[in-house]
Amino acid sequence: MTIAASPASDLGASSEASAQAPTPLVLVVDFGAQYAQLIARRVREAHVYSEIVPHSMQVGEMLAKKPVAVILSGGPSSIYEEGAPRVERVLLESGVPVLGVCYGFHAMADALGGTVERTDVAEFGRTEVTVSPCAQLFAGQPAEQTVWMSHRDVVSAAPPGFDVIARSSSADVTAFERPAAHLFGVQWHPEVVHTVYGQEVLERFLYEGAGIEPSWTAASIIRETVASIRAQVGDGHVICGLSGGVDSAVAAALVHEAVGNQLTCVFVDHGLLREGEREQVEQDYVAATGIQLKTLDARARFLEALAGVVDPETKRKVVGREFITAFEEAAGEVVAEQGSGAVEFLVQGTLYPDVVESGGGSGTAVIKSHHNVGGLPADLRFELIEPLRSLFKDEVRLLGLELGLPAGIVWRHPFPGPGLSIRIVGEVTGERLAILRRADAIVRDEMATAGLERSIWQFPVILLAEVRSVGVQGDSRTYGHPIVLRPVSSEDAMTADWSRLPEGLLARISTRITNEVEEVNRVVLDVTSKPPGSIEWE
Repeated sequence: MTIAASPASDLGASSEASAQAPTPLVLVVDFGAQYAQLIARRVREAHVYSEIVPHSMQVGEMLAKKPVAVILSGGPSSIYEEGAPRVERVLLESGVPVLGVCYGFHAMADALGGTVERTDVAEFGRTEVTVSPCAQLFAGQPAEQTVWMSHRDVVSAAPPGFDVIARSSSADVTAFERPAAHLFGVQWHPEVVHTVYGQEVLERFLYEGAGIEPSWTAASIIRETVASIRAQVGDGHVICGLSGGVDSAVAAALVHEAVGNQLTCVFVDHGLLREGEREQVEQDYVAATGIQLKTLDARARFLEALAGVVDPETKRKVVGREFITAFEEAAGEVVAEQGSGAVEFLVQGTLYPDVVESGGGSGTAVIKSHHNVGGLPADLRFELIEPLRSLFKDEVRLLGLELGLPAGIVWRHPFPGPGLSIRIVGEVTGERLAILRRADAIVRDEMATAGLERSIWQFPVILLAEVRSVGVQGDSRTYGHPIVLRPVSSEDAMTADWSRLPEGLLARISTRITNEVEEVNRVVLDVTSKPPGSIEWE
């Protein structure tokens, strides 16, 4: 996938240094679909910038964004029900190319004089359709295709002037088009991987139906973001809290590209990191970027604050409170070094899903706690710089590679803000952290050796610190702790499934942990999906 940026004004943050969106812009109108973000991502994979807007947005407001195409998403409603969201005919007659998907297909048909009805035969999941290879949407594709359906309503009659270009065994109209008016629609979901030619259909719409040139690239977002940050910061100084994760690392690298030594990064070592992560930031990251870094060693402070704490939520609150105190202390030192009033800006690694899920962002930006600087005191007032707020996580990773960041940081699995404290079930102590670090390092080493690090979303390793089980090692009985392996696969962490790793790999991991970590005598695998289980244990 290649990537670029979006206008700050479109994302409700006119004072922030978000990247400026070049034309063309494709709007994805969300009718409540579970796949709206996926549609936006697929458009971006076609090298075209996209944004999601709610179906409640007025057509005039949509058109004011000057989109070169609009995609109407699916949704749970039936178009003939009272109160169901509809598409205004003025949008379809505006000359802007439109593609309707599933419910969006029904909404188009209804608005333009077609007929939508409920059918006795639903189509859910994989479905075979016959398409017209001479249609603009399907040129160069086979006539018989497997698609992913999710509907009980059908378009029984296409709108006047439209060509019916696909059928299934249960529906005579599963796609239509009117190329002269740049209007197209499909009953199925081209954005999901189960639709074999789905990406090709989307690209046919974008490139041929809408005439868009695929020009959205990693190089362009760097250019545009750097220029925007320079204009915002001027001669001011910027501070950024580095966590060791990809989001803050890429955000800081972009700002450094723009203003150089006007940026100071702060890294708080709370003692809850995995093996080698402090060194990765202090050595590898600094060597790759040349960034000025201030490290605050707060390990003793955090351990003292966590003493006796076993409740997971209390752990989170303790870590959050101590982090704020530590960051405030480090930020104060930076302010003192730069001179009073010199530090005006704070970098935050907000991503596009955060913006979408919070309603698009409006008014004053809120610093979110999961970015590790939540709840900063009122007397530390910074203007936010959010260079990633138009990007998805996978796009941030690709941008990191373009910027030359270390692969270990770019491909780092998501890691909770409270760190290893919530991967120890029980009280957090120095000894228990050392046990968990050694086990976690073995898992990461074996995954890297097997070349499977990037094949899964996350791999929490959990120490059941309050549990001991009987074991036998050599001629002696042992009474050690269990370690839980929790590899999961996901696209967005909202849902997840346990990862089916090779048995040989799991056996090597288990053997090494029980051989090399003497306090552990049992390794178990968590095979629970989300839901019902969460990814983390605490």
